[in-house]
Amino acid sequence: MVNLPTVKQLRYLIALEKHLHFGKAAEACFVTQSAFSVAIKELESILNTSLVDRTNRSVVFTSTGTLVAQQARLAIFDLEGIVDIAKSSQEPLSGTLKMGVIPTIAPFLLPRILPTIRKNYPKLELYLKEEQTHHLHQLLLDGELDILMLALPMNLINTESVSMFNDPFKLAYRKNTELIDPKNFSPNKLNKESILLLEDGHCLRDHAMSACNLSKKEKISKFSATSLYTLIQMVDSDLGITFVPQMAVDSGILKHTKVVTNDLKEKSYREIGLVWRKSSVRKAEFNLLADAIRDCALT
Repeated sequence: MVNLPTVKQLRYLIALEKHLHFGKAAEACFVTQSAFSVAIKELESILNTSLVDRTNRSVVFTSTGTLVAQQARLAIFDLEGIVDIAKSSQEPLSGTLKMGVIPTIAPFLLPRILPTIRKNYPKLELYLKEEQTHHLHQLLLDGELDILMLALPMNLINTESVSMFNDPFKLAYRKNTELIDPKNFSPNKLNKESILLLEDGHCLRDHAMSACNLSKKEKISKFSATSLYTLIQMVDSDLGITFVPQMAVDSGILKHTKVVTNDLKEKSYREIGLVWRKSSVRKAEFNLLADAIRDCALT
């Protein structure tokens, strides 16, 4: 019979890769450093290979160690999936769910949907993390998150998704601005660098450019905002015009400003959806969650 690693050893290895320090990793696992070190050495003995190079100042993973740690995360996730299967068969949307949400959705949609989700699924322990899409995607693949709420479409490898609803873009500008004629708006008629957008890394920037046909990059300002709130303040100062998602407008982001909005053409929108790993065993549960969020968002 093959001698296999234990769950404890795999968890310790994952912690060591995260902290790259035996003392900090041991502390994160609530064990002594000596016990932690023994477990890592036992794992190396079982696998008959060196996983980390130890020096006085640092811990460096070998190439084999990096691959083993990656597989360890997936193995732990699969084991947790077994527990999830058992829980979901007893009661759907119960137990722990770790969800990542992008900053251009979280503050505007979550306050609307979370009270109803908690009421309808009281046994669901929902943990939230707000980050940009590329970081959330990596956390999802690493098994640190179960599901993401994003703006679609996005090209994310090894994932599946479901679209929940469309979030239209609105033309936003300061009242009485001379930068545009709101009744005859066309991006082609704008002066150079008159369109304000979020900085690179925010998917809303790409979605706005695509949905609103912003093909001429010279129209886009060299100055960018770190958040939608900052973007609205820039527009309120009449530094340019922008495109704001409907859910942000509905949440009251324009209050106490002189920024007003107009409708754009029908297809100017982003899709709001859920994304999970292809290997996830909770697909049916995630689709149920999508239905619940859709019902809350559209009522």
